[in-house]
Amino acid sequence: MTTHATEDTRPAVVHTARDGNLALAPGEARRATNEHYELPPEVFRAFLDERIKYSSAPYRTPNATLEEAQTAKLHFVAERLGLRGGECLLDIGCGWGSLTLFMVQEYDCEVTGVTPSAPQAQYIRDKAAQLGVAGRVDIRIGSYTDLAIGGPYDAATMLGSIIHMPDRVAVLRKVYDSLHRQGRLYLSESCFRSDAVYQEFAARPGTRHVTETIFGFADMVPFSHIIQSTESAGFSLAGLDDLTAHYHRTIEEWERRAEANSDRVEAAAPGMAEPLIQYLRVANAGWGYTSKHFALTATKSRLGPKAVG
Repeated sequence: MTTHATEDTRPAVVHTARDGNLALAPGEARRATNEHYELPPEVFRAFLDERIKYSSAPYRTPNATLEEAQTAKLHFVAERLGLRGGECLLDIGCGWGSLTLFMVQEYDCEVTGVTPSAPQAQYIRDKAAQLGVAGRVDIRIGSYTDLAIGGPYDAATMLGSIIHMPDRVAVLRKVYDSLHRQGRLYLSESCFRSDAVYQEFAARPGTRHVTETIFGFADMVPFSHIIQSTESAGFSLAGLDDLTAHYHRTIEEWERRAEANSDRVEAAAPGMAEPLIQYLRVANAGWGYTSKHFALTATKSRLGPKAVG
């Protein structure tokens, strides 16, 4: 079983006065977060879809399955990035490789994926080899802030990853520098619905169960903070999507599957089923009241998005 740090051993978290970023070294944040993402893939297979995609799924029809909705989400990301085929893509926080492998197979992209988790990296490499696309997939292990990534890339994605990174502006400046001119960024994140709600709820036990007990380190802030960091890094905002209702339905399905497959979770990580189900319930309880889920698209241009047509 992967054990989680207790409050006595967890690094102290201090808010800065300027922008709400947490004063925690990237290495400490990565080590804390890895406790969740280095759980065996069997844990995630027990409650996620067949691709092990760990983010909001847009349900286009009332009867759509989780698998159908997650496929729709991957096409949605490609549309927001304006992918036409053959692009070089940077996937920061690539998880178990759902987006990385999809963009290679469906859009003929070459993808560099970044994960702090060695088990995730090996899983993606093995899967890429099985699919015959290993030559188009480059997986890097470590904190994105510490890695020499290279480039330039046509587009970058950050789905649920910036919440685990203490210095948002520095991370986004590095992404900006890695893109071609007019390169696009797709970033999605769960957030508090306002600064007042953030101040009231960030330190509550339910919130800390998700951000510290489950994830080790996660700095969930109002999305306005993320927009400000994105603009401070040099990006121009090109679009904003509210995916809150979709994420609520996604997590409802995750919770249903986690409860139905709790024996599989326990077999892979003894003692993990109960806190996992509690995490999903807490995460879903506040949608629209304390929390939201947004996705932004931004371009590497202070003049705004490139004209179309």
